[in-house]
Amino acid sequence: MPIQTLEDIAATTGPLLGLDPGTKTLGLAISDRTRLIATPLKTIHRKKFTPDAAELLKIYETNHAAALIIGLPMNMNGTAGPRVQSVKDFAKNLIKIRDIPIFFWDERLSTMAVTRGMIDADMSRKKRAENVDKLAAGYILQGVLDRLRN
Repeated sequence: MPIQTLEDIAATTGPLLGLDPGTKTLGLAISDRTRLIATPLKTIHRKKFTPDAAELLKIYETNHAAALIIGLPMNMNGTAGPRVQSVKDFAKNLIKIRDIPIFFWDERLSTMAVTRGMIDADMSRKKRAENVDKLAAGYILQGVLDRLRN
């Protein structure tokens, strides 16, 4: 099953798993079964592709996810930089291990928006660092959920 369209994702049933891929961490969020709300789930501290993929796929299976929504780190001007290619390569390699539906979502400003919210909530730097990736995954996933409803 290759990369999916939004229409393909809408045709599936069950929760969606959101992924904010970073160079050091993978932030994860999960939707409810009705796809109304995204909830931050976990941050995986990256090691190498194989153990990272194994942990991600285990979470995917445990939560009975219908698809994986991956944040795509586009440049502010809409162009794709080297990080975009890295994320696409990650997805391609993940599909080789397990053929799951994957959908990319533009994640520009997600980390910044989440960080601002945490600062506004007077969260300590340490707490922000611990939570930013899974909260960004929730922000990305919520964007897809909102689009699916409209």
